[in-house]
Amino acid sequence: MKSVLAIVFGFVAVNLSHAGDKAVSFKDVKGGILVTIDGSPFAVYNNGKDLPKPFFSPVRAADGTILSRPLEKPEDHPHHKGVFVAVDEVNEIKFWAEKGKIVNTKSEAKTSGGVGVLDVVNEWRNLDGELVVTEKTTITIHPNRLLVYNITFVAPGHDVIFRDTKEGLFGFRMTNSMREREGGKVANADGLEGSVECWGKRTAWVDYYGPVNGKTYGVAIMDHPSNFRPSRYHVRNYGLFSVSPFGESAYTRGKSPSDPVTIKQGKTLNLKYGMYFHNGTTAEAKVGDVYNKQFLAVKGK
Repeated sequence: MKSVLAIVFGFVAVNLSHAGDKAVSFKDVKGGILVTIDGSPFAVYNNGKDLPKPFFSPVRAADGTILSRPLEKPEDHPHHKGVFVAVDEVNEIKFWAEKGKIVNTKSEAKTSGGVGVLDVVNEWRNLDGELVVTEKTTITIHPNRLLVYNITFVAPGHDVIFRDTKEGLFGFRMTNSMREREGGKVANADGLEGSVECWGKRTAWVDYYGPVNGKTYGVAIMDHPSNFRPSRYHVRNYGLFSVSPFGESAYTRGKSPSDPVTIKQGKTLNLKYGMYFHNGTTAEAKVGDVYNKQFLAVKGK
């Protein structure tokens, strides 16, 4: 059975019908879209017009444990909101720091074969409300809690320049008990361990796991080899975790030259990333297998 939910400019356009229990499903809720897996809440895609950007929060493990940091009264970096897409220095606008606004103008959700697909259009606007760049993203949600983001940036009636910055692009802010400074662990696909060693490196994936209420949970971020160049990871001991292709100089602390990326007027830039939420350690969750056997199956735009 196929279920379809379409929300255009914030209004429900198609009624929702539920797929079977052993599948990803969607439900319209106030301010966003609830994603369920096996009939239980997984995450909410917050897409309200009053928000500085869309994001998934809260994000839950299979047993209901919340893995994302609460939004209320954050002790630092209030712009780190669950799972999000943002980057600073886009035509000089700091979208990561929420100095510009990313407005969701379209969200269409459907399920097929137990997998959920959320197609979104987000307009990145400056403080005057003028369009800087359009983001068209397909988010594929698998029952094993693998999110695949297929992002296409479209330059409108002008060139779009992504400057060299470490503040981006596809990120997650985890609950405090998972972070490295409180006992969490970081490892990448090349055998490096710890946030210091993994920060700024190019690698297929980085996994970050730690305790929540006596159990171990993790999240891995994955870089697709079809991207125009290998991305680098912004992984911090205080729980921020992201990946970006836009910081060659920033991530190497000046060892590599700055290399801004320009999308010419009317042209596009496509990027693909994965985020896998799991129980247990990197080895227990078979992160490498999920990358090789599932994530690398992503093809084309």
